[in-house]
Amino acid sequence: MDLEKIASGARLSVVDAIKLYELPLFSLAALADQVRRQRTEPEVVSYLIDRNINYSNICNVACAFCGFYRTRKQDDSYSLSYAEISQKIYELEQVGGTRILMQGGVNPYLDYSWYLELMTHIKENHPTIRIEAFSPEEIKGLAKLTGKTSLTVLKDLQAAGLDGLPGGGGEMLVDNIRKAKHISPARISTAEWLHIMSEAQSLGLYTTATMVIGFGETPAQRVEHFLRIRELQDQSLSKYNNAFSAFISWTLQTQGVRIEGKVPQASPHEYLQNLAVSRIFLDNINNFQASWPTMGHKIAQTALHFGANDYGSTMLEENVVSQAGAKHNNTAEKEIIRQIKDAGYTAKQRDSLYNFI
Repeated sequence: MDLEKIASGARLSVVDAIKLYELPLFSLAALADQVRRQRTEPEVVSYLIDRNINYSNICNVACAFCGFYRTRKQDDSYSLSYAEISQKIYELEQVGGTRILMQGGVNPYLDYSWYLELMTHIKENHPTIRIEAFSPEEIKGLAKLTGKTSLTVLKDLQAAGLDGLPGGGGEMLVDNIRKAKHISPARISTAEWLHIMSEAQSLGLYTTATMVIGFGETPAQRVEHFLRIRELQDQSLSKYNNAFSAFISWTLQTQGVRIEGKVPQASPHEYLQNLAVSRIFLDNINNFQASWPTMGHKIAQTALHFGANDYGSTMLEENVVSQAGAKHNNTAEKEIIRQIKDAGYTAKQRDSLYNFI
């Protein structure tokens, strides 16, 4: 293995990337950190003040790893009103927030007009807040609900106020993993997820790429996921000059959900290893986010030396991975700054487009 080539940031083959998993962990970290320092401000780690808003937990996809979704008949199912959503945004505005990340279940009981009018309501009442909402899975659900194409749905939402599409639902972009019977057979396919992301990028919408490890996938399958992201990134940068702004990965959380005990999950060692490989292999994405909500602050601090240049967000509210066992949520800005400084970096607030504020 040509370590000098790797450290230079040169494009790696799939075979080279798979071999990276064989390196000692801290040798891999050194390579990833060297690559990261070539592509981002070396001594700066960014963070965002935002809020997750889960507008509804009613969903008909029923993934086995999700502890958040409910059927409409369950007592604790809900769909928020516009007033309730506005109150949450108001609380974000009071602490200097700049973005909402809004996702819910694939809810066939909300009218299409509800989504469009929600975008308009937010823009009229909270004009300084960016709306990044609705995963590709939700866009697919709206297309099915309306009989429209996914591109038309995206155009309608954008016209109403949508600014970006978050990368939720990416998990593992390898269909024999993601659609396995014991995982999520009804889940959006890899090709559909990538297609909807490409459509969003063609419209100039902000997008992020995500990954979840711990389903029992091999290093080769993890690299296959990276390859699909890298190929779409190349395509979208060339065609639209708009592509994924960041890559965000974390480990599968299984506490109290149907998949618990049926998959091996992934250790903190694997998380850091996978993060480092992703930083090296994904040479066309600049920003990599540490995942403190799933890994905790100590591992997130360590991730800053394994290729991550962003600490993520304050996440004033998080209801999805926390329902499957993630215990770390809702961290104050001053705590994030402290964690970044303790790791040896300068903390800078950013907006969702990775511009420093």
